[in-house]
Amino acid sequence: MSKYRSFKGTERTMARRLGGKRTGHLGGQDVDAGWLSVEVKHRKALPTWLLDAISQARRHAGADQLAVVILHQHGSRHDDNLVVLRLADFETWFGNADELATADHDD
Repeated sequence: MSKYRSFKGTERTMARRLGGKRTGHLGGQDVDAGWLSVEVKHRKALPTWLLDAISQARRHAGADQLAVVILHQHGSRHDDNLVVLRLADFETWFGNADELATADHDD
């Protein structure tokens, strides 16, 4: 499968999983999922240190805790930190595509 087809397929899958629509280059965002503006990055491999961090967060999370990794760049404001979590964990906490599409996120 070509790189081009791979990232498009990933965008389509994410749109389906999040109850949104793949907009590709036309929408400025890869997926419009209502309250979520999604940029999808498809890579052959993710950094091992990041996968290890997610595994560590999940290992240490209690049954009622959402495992996230906070990424901070030295010298930057903490408001600009990134929050990373697994899609499956996101769906468990915030809902699947049907739940996301009907949820009121303006509260």
